[in-house]
Amino acid sequence: MHKLNLRRIDYGGIFLYLFLTVFGLIMLLPLVYMAVTALKPTSELFLFPPRFFVVNPTLVNFRDLLLITGTSAVPFSRFIFNSVIVTSGIVVGGVLISAMAAYPLAKHNMPFKSAIFNMIVAALMFSPLVLQIPQYLLISRSGLMNSYFAMILPYLAAPMGMFLMTQFLRQLPDALLEAARIDGASEWKVFWVVVIPMLKPAISTFALFSFISAWNDPYPSMVYTTVQEMKTLPLAIQTISGGAGVVARVGTLAAASFLMILPTILVFILTQRMVLQTMAHSGLKE
Repeated sequence: MHKLNLRRIDYGGIFLYLFLTVFGLIMLLPLVYMAVTALKPTSELFLFPPRFFVVNPTLVNFRDLLLITGTSAVPFSRFIFNSVIVTSGIVVGGVLISAMAAYPLAKHNMPFKSAIFNMIVAALMFSPLVLQIPQYLLISRSGLMNSYFAMILPYLAAPMGMFLMTQFLRQLPDALLEAARIDGASEWKVFWVVVIPMLKPAISTFALFSFISAWNDPYPSMVYTTVQEMKTLPLAIQTISGGAGVVARVGTLAAASFLMILPTILVFILTQRMVLQTMAHSGLKE
């Protein structure tokens, strides 16, 4: 009986589990090191050989971060506020436009449906760099420079979101939508009451990727703004880390980086279940 139980042990599964656990911990080390560095005092930041963990944790780096930015004309909270406004606009607007574009492409008979979807797929292959000059000319000549609209509008039409939601909607049964129409629901009511709740996994997946991209991208505030009050957090961190006339501060930079990555972790935790559900449904058909 004892030998029989030993034969049932899945050694391959145990090895795979241990390998993935160790690999996951290794991938987590840079994030842990950044958080630990943000809590290190100056006496521990430049020790040789360097220590991974902090012995005397302190919040002095976060205080220095506020003091450095407090001496300038723009407080650090202004950069956070600008990043929140720009990122929220890109995520919410991108989700709405992608969902409203995907619904007719997936569930309605409309002219040139295949051609439009092929254009969306082709747009996925273009590098964002090729669009930078036309986007800048449009924003500049429309008089939107130094405004939140200048940093939000160029990113609302997201081919990845349209493609992801169209593919997800194609897996939903048409009979469900027909039942709502037979009950007297208009197309707007079908879209908001039936389609949007069932589209939550795809919406969460696109919102997560869109948030990460918009939150960490310094390009919009670098190109579409010329005043310091409109700069966003990624560009502010680049300024703290170095540049002409600026002394690099390791602890302060780690504190700023830690504050910047916290929202990304929170959004990932909130949307993790929906994202995994989208991945599990990919490839399935009705």
